[in-house]
Amino acid sequence: MSPDVWMILAFAGLLIAGVPVAFSLALSGAVGIVIGLSPDMLATMGTNTYNSIAKYPLIAIPLFILTGLIFERSGVALRLVRFAQALIGPRHGGLALVAVLVCMIMGGMSGSGPADAAAVAMVMLPSMTKAGYPKPFSATLIAASASTAILIPPSVALILYSIVVPGVDLRALFAAGLFPGILAGLALLVPAMMVSKRYGWEGGTPVEGAERLSVRTTFKQAIPALFAPVLILGGLRSGLFTPTEAAVVAVAYGAVVGLFLTRELSLRDLWELLGEAAIISGVVMLIIALAGIFAWAGTMLGTFRHLAEWIISLTDNGVLLLILVMLAVLVAGMLLDAISIYLIMMPILIPVMQHFEWNPVWFGILLAMNIAIGQFTPPVAVNLMVTTEVAKIRLEHTIGWALLFVIAMGCALALVAIFPAIALWLPSVLGYNV
Repeated sequence: MSPDVWMILAFAGLLIAGVPVAFSLALSGAVGIVIGLSPDMLATMGTNTYNSIAKYPLIAIPLFILTGLIFERSGVALRLVRFAQALIGPRHGGLALVAVLVCMIMGGMSGSGPADAAAVAMVMLPSMTKAGYPKPFSATLIAASASTAILIPPSVALILYSIVVPGVDLRALFAAGLFPGILAGLALLVPAMMVSKRYGWEGGTPVEGAERLSVRTTFKQAIPALFAPVLILGGLRSGLFTPTEAAVVAVAYGAVVGLFLTRELSLRDLWELLGEAAIISGVVMLIIALAGIFAWAGTMLGTFRHLAEWIISLTDNGVLLLILVMLAVLVAGMLLDAISIYLIMMPILIPVMQHFEWNPVWFGILLAMNIAIGQFTPPVAVNLMVTTEVAKIRLEHTIGWALLFVIAMGCALALVAIFPAIALWLPSVLGYNV
C-alpha cells in the first residue's frame, strides 16, 4: 500500500480506537512521514506544530471563547429571556420562540454553539418544563438553536475557515453568515411553533422573578446584551478595528457589563473565567497545532491532491458533487467538532472548490451550516450533550426531535445552496471582497 493509504488508515483506526482527534492527527501524520518520507523528517514535527498556531488571527479564538463565558456568567441570558418574553407575551409556543431568539442573540456574542447552549439552557429549561414542554423537546430545540452561533458573527468556526482558506476576507465571511444564520433560526422556529400549537404547550409562564416586569423595563435591562453584537459588527464595518481587535473589545465590554452594569461578576469570577477559557482554548489550539503535522505530511505525500483528484473524477456535474460533499460533511459533523472538520477536510476540498469555481465565501457558509446541523445530530452532537446534561435526560430521548430540526435546518441549507445571494448579498453591499 502507498504511504497515503497507510496514513489515512492509521487516522481512521486511531479514531475508531477512541484516541482523541488531536493525537490521531499527529500520530497518523507521523506514520505518513516515516513510511512515505524518512524517519529523519520527524524532526520537522516541532516546527510544523508551532507554525500551525503562530498565526495572528488565531488570537481571536480564545478571546471570543472568553467573551462567551463572561456573558454567560454575567446574567445576560436571563435578561434577554425576560425581554423576549415581555415582548412576545403569553401564547402557544411563546417560550419556544423566546429560546430560539435568545440563542441567536447569544450566538452573536460567544461565537460558540456549546457555550450558547449552556447559557440559554440554564435559564430556559426550568421555565419551559414548568410551562408543559417535554424536556427532550426543549433540550433539542435549544441545542439546535445554539448551533446558529457557528453562522452568526462572531463565529469561531468562520475565523478558522478564513485562516485555512487563503484569500478569504473574514469580514466578508462574518457578513455572509448573518442572513443564513437568521434563516436557520427561522427554519427551526416553524416546526417548533407548529408542534407547540399541536400539543397545546403554553408559552406564557413567566421566567421566575419576571412576572411584574414590562417590555420597557426588560428592554432597559437587556440593552447591554443587545448592544454587544452592534458593537462588534459596527466596529468591523466602520474599520475601527480588525476581527482580532474586535475580540479584544468584546472581552473588555463583557467585563464592564458583568462587573459594573449587571454586577453579577466579581474579580474573583473573572479570574476563574480566565482559567476556564484557557483550558477550552488549550484544547482548541492543541487540535490546530497537531493537525499541522497531518497537514504537512499530507501535502508532502500528495495525499490531499490525490483525494481531491479522485473526488473531481466522480462526476463532471458540479451540483451533484456539491450534494455529495455536503452529505460527507454532514456525516463528519455528526462525529467530529467544527475545528477538526475544517482542518481535516479543507486541504482536500479547496482544490475541488477551485476546480468547479465555487465562491469560497458561499462555500464556507454552506460548510458552516452543515457543521451546525451536526452539532445537534447524534451520536456525538456536542450541543445536545450540553443541554441534555442540564435537563438531566439521556441523549437517545432526543433523537426524534433532533431529526425534525435536522430536516428544518436542511431546508435552510438547501435554500442558501440554490440561492447564493442569501449569503453573498450583504458582504457585496458592504463592499467586501466576495
